[in-house]
Amino acid sequence: MRVGELLGSLSLATDLGSGVPFEKGLRTCVVASVLTSEMELDSADRRAAYYAALLRSLGCTATSPEFSSLFEDDVAVQRELKTIDFGDPGVFASQLERFGSWAGEDRRQELGSRFVEVLPAEGPALGRAGCEVSAALGGQLGLPQGAIEALDEVYERWDGMGFPEQRAGEQLTIAARVVHVAEQAVMAHFDGGSEAARAEVARRSGGHLDPAVCAAFTEHADAVFEALDSEDMLAAAVAREPAPVSHASAADLERICRAFSAFADLKGTFLLGHSQHVADLVDGAGALLGVAAEDQQRLRLAALLHDLGRVGIPSSVWDRPGPLGAADWERVRLHPHWTGRILSRCAALGPLARLSAAHHERLDGTGYNHGARASELSRDQRLLGAADMFAALTEARPHRPAFTPAQAARMLEDEVAAGRLDAECVGALVEAAGLPRVRAAWPCDLHTREVEVLRLVVRGLSNREIGEALFISARTVQHHLASIYDKTGQRTRAGAAVFAMNHGLVLAGPGDPLDG
Repeated sequence: MRVGELLGSLSLATDLGSGVPFEKGLRTCVVASVLTSEMELDSADRRAAYYAALLRSLGCTATSPEFSSLFEDDVAVQRELKTIDFGDPGVFASQLERFGSWAGEDRRQELGSRFVEVLPAEGPALGRAGCEVSAALGGQLGLPQGAIEALDEVYERWDGMGFPEQRAGEQLTIAARVVHVAEQAVMAHFDGGSEAARAEVARRSGGHLDPAVCAAFTEHADAVFEALDSEDMLAAAVAREPAPVSHASAADLERICRAFSAFADLKGTFLLGHSQHVADLVDGAGALLGVAAEDQQRLRLAALLHDLGRVGIPSSVWDRPGPLGAADWERVRLHPHWTGRILSRCAALGPLARLSAAHHERLDGTGYNHGARASELSRDQRLLGAADMFAALTEARPHRPAFTPAQAARMLEDEVAAGRLDAECVGALVEAAGLPRVRAAWPCDLHTREVEVLRLVVRGLSNREIGEALFISARTVQHHLASIYDKTGQRTRAGAAVFAMNHGLVLAGPGDPLDG
C-alpha cells in the first residue's frame, strides 16, 4: 500500500470538512510538487511540501464546535479562511460583504461584524488549536517533521499578518511558503481557470505570498496548468510523491485509520472517541461470532472510518440540543454516502467503502442512505450498524445523557424485535459488552437462523435465493429446512407457512427473542 495513495484518498475528507471542492488537497499537492521540482528544492523540503499540501486542512475539525458556535456553520467559515486577505483592504472589504451569507441575508451583516470583532482576540487561539491537532495527527500519520512544521504555518503570511504566531518572511519554512502559493493558485483556478490563478498569485505576491515562490509559479505556470489537467488527480498526486516512496504495512494502515477517526470525531463535542468505541465493540462481538482474522481486521478499519462523512456537516447540527429540522436531517442522512465516496477512491480502502457506508442501514429498509433491506446486508454490515447504535446510546449526546449498557442492550433488543437489527449480531454485542446475552426460545425450539430461513421460505423463495439473501449456501439452507420440518412437524412449505402465520413468525414483531 502506497502511503501517498492512502493519504491522498483520505485528504478528500479534509476537503469535505473545510468546505472546499473535492480534490482541492490533491490539486494543491500536485501544484506544490511542480513548484518544488522546478525550484530544485532538496529532497527534505520537497517531501515536506508534498505532504503539507496534501493534508493542509488536517486540523480543520479542531475548532469546528467553536466556529459553529460563533458563526453557525464551521464548514463555511473554513472555506472563507482559505481565501480571506487581511492585507488588501479593498479585497478584504469585498470578502467581508459576503461573509455570513450562509446564514441568510438577515444574519449576514451580524456575522460579518462578529468576525471582525472576534478574530483579533480569538483567532490566534483558534489557529493554535488547529495547528496543534495537525501536528498531533501528522505525527500519528507518520509525516516527516518538515511537513508537520509546515502545517503549523498554514495560516501565517509572508507579510506577518497571519496567525497564530505572526511569523513573517523567511521565518516561515520554504515548504509552507510553497503550500501558500499552491493553495491560492488552486482556489483561484477552481473559480476562474488559469488566468484567474495567475492574477491571484500576482496580486498576493509580497503580501500574503513569498514573491520568490510567486515568481517561480509565474515562470512555470504552463507546467502547473498542464499538471492540473490530469483526468485522475489522485493518480497524478501519487505519481509525484518524492523519493523515497513510502509504503504502509497492515499496522501502519490501522495507525493511519485511527488518526482519521480522531479527525472525524473532533467534529462534535459529544463525539470524541466514538469511532474507536465502535471499533472496540466490533472487535469483541466479531470474536464471539467466529469472524476470521482477516475479516476482523477489515471490520475494525471500517469501524474506525465509518464516520468520515460527518465532517462535511456543520458542528451546529451535531451539537444541537433540540430536534433537527427536515433540511438538517437530509444533511445527516448524506454522511454515510460521503464516507463511501471517500473510501472508494483508494484501492487499499475501497473494500471498506460499502461496509463503512452501511452503518445506518436497517434490516427492514428504514435506514439510510440507501434504504437497504436484510437481503442486501452482509453480517459484517449488520454488526457494524448494531455496534454504532450501541456505542451511540452509551455515549452522551446534546439532547440526552448516556444510557447504561443494560439500558442500551434492551433498546437494541427492541430493535431486533421490530425487525431492524440482526439478532445474532446484537446478541454478540451484548455479550461482548459484558452483559448476559438474552436467550428466549422460539416456538418448537427453532433457532434464530431457522426462523430467518422460514420467513423467506413462506414468501416462496428457492433454496438458492434464500442462501443468497442470508449469505449461506443452498446446501446449508436445505439442512435448516430439514430441521424446521422436524421441529414443527410440517412436511411441506405450505404447512410451514401456516405454522409461521399461526405463531406470528411471518414478520418480525414485538416479543421476538434475540437468540435461540
